[in-house]
Amino acid sequence: MGTAFTVDTPIRIAKYGIASVISIVDDDLLERMRGYWSRVRGRSYEPIAKDLKADSRARRTSAYLDLVDELVAEDFASLQNAPLEPGSELWRYLALLPAESPLRRAWERWQQAAEPERTALERGIRAGLAPGRVEVNVMTKVDKPNFVGREPLPVEYNDAHAALRGFAESTLEGVLVLSAGFNARLYSYMANFAGFFADEAGRIRKQIALKVSDARSALTQGKFLAKKGLWVSEYRVESGLNCGGHAFASQGYLMGPILEELKSKRDEIVASLFEIYKKALEKLGRPVPNEPPEVRFTAQGGVGTAEEHAMLRDRYGLDSVGWGSPFLLVPEVTVVDERTRRDLSDAGEDDLYLSGASPLGVPFNVMRGASIEALNRKWYEEGHPGSPCPKGHLEFNTEFTEKPICTASRNYQHRKIQQLKSLGLSEAAYRREIEKLLEKQCLCTGLAEPAHLEYRFPPQMKETGVSVCPGPNLAYFSGERTLEEMVDHIYGRRPLELEANRPHVFIKELRLYADYLRRVIAGEFGTDRDRTPEAVAAFRANLAAGARYYLERLGELGLGPWKDELESFAAQPA
Repeated sequence: MGTAFTVDTPIRIAKYGIASVISIVDDDLLERMRGYWSRVRGRSYEPIAKDLKADSRARRTSAYLDLVDELVAEDFASLQNAPLEPGSELWRYLALLPAESPLRRAWERWQQAAEPERTALERGIRAGLAPGRVEVNVMTKVDKPNFVGREPLPVEYNDAHAALRGFAESTLEGVLVLSAGFNARLYSYMANFAGFFADEAGRIRKQIALKVSDARSALTQGKFLAKKGLWVSEYRVESGLNCGGHAFASQGYLMGPILEELKSKRDEIVASLFEIYKKALEKLGRPVPNEPPEVRFTAQGGVGTAEEHAMLRDRYGLDSVGWGSPFLLVPEVTVVDERTRRDLSDAGEDDLYLSGASPLGVPFNVMRGASIEALNRKWYEEGHPGSPCPKGHLEFNTEFTEKPICTASRNYQHRKIQQLKSLGLSEAAYRREIEKLLEKQCLCTGLAEPAHLEYRFPPQMKETGVSVCPGPNLAYFSGERTLEEMVDHIYGRRPLELEANRPHVFIKELRLYADYLRRVIAGEFGTDRDRTPEAVAAFRANLAAGARYYLERLGELGLGPWKDELESFAAQPA
């Protein structure tokens, strides 16, 4: 969801029992948000100046999360004590709950009950309320080393390390979501903080959630952490391509078969990890539980209807299913500037696409026509291509410099263009390379810009465009929505009218993978190794196996209308 879009979502909706995630990669944005919400809510505010040697990144992160924790607790307490009557915040909380919720059923009985049952039901309702879980996300790949001048700082001042420390040292009892792959050094660093370990009562104040690609990934990463006495409280499967932001494509492995395997191996994974976990705790001299701590298995990516939501939970035994991009159309939930929200509402399938926009070199979902695209071209035409790079979180390239720089930066793009001019390329080849270069977006400023526009913060630099990174599924949603409308759609109470051409979540992912393979073969994504006959054949074989899996379960998964398409994929030769 980028950096700005959900930066204060917990302050907005956690009081209603809804979980949400804050990206903590951008400490400058977090500091500005702390200043804003401190002023709005009558808190004192002492700015924390940017000073890497003074650990400003971690301190800013902690300070903002402390404020979020405080405001969520305050708003929830107010809701908990609100009158149980139409129009109150408590009434709204209960009305948003799904039909199967015990609290909702108690509320519905309360509306029909007489005294003294009504008083007893209300007491139980109030006692059963809980705020939504606050999660923070750290991309493990965004762990850039930092320097003061030419002096490198110790590894604990790396971007991801400092962000993790900020969460660990905050008052927030929430969840750290680690995404973008395995980072052994960062994972090991978590063992320095007591909050990630279970206390005497077995409670883990700072839980760990891992985004994983499959059962093997869950087991491998879970073992690494269990050996350090750290328990993973959630394994979150995200579609490789049918998601927002950076897309980490698998080799043609599809979500349905992945979830099937995870379901069949769930108990085995938990049991094996628990044995490792117990031995590690014994060595550390920490309390050893008799049973495994709670562990959740969840999924997200491209879900768009109540039927798909229920199918994923019921068929694969998931503890929850996440929704993200559709909430970009809900102003009271996400931070999106007016123009971008309007463009997202109007965007169709061709407007939301997988691009090479990320300086990380990882495919990145974007919206065609976002304002940063025009700004990139304007800079190029004016003779100073690239961003001034005021934040530098994505400085990883050493093609021209010893100290890493960002491929979207002015520093890199000037050097790259000079190199291209010296290569004697044909005009067509030169233009292709220039277009690839112009595609790179300054995500550090672009993804933060919606918050600057919404809250009228001082500009990040002289000119800034908006980057937006929705998943492909948003193409089928339109119109600005209320929280009630989106929640009622998720639970099937009042389904929204989606675009008629919307395919099933599994079919959409299959098509995305087929298109991705075509683009890998054409040289747009991947490496030379990915384009070898063996790699392409393996990718196609995995797609065909996934299609056969779906064909065998057409009715069960609701895939009947796509039978012919699945048969075509299943019959494809390797």
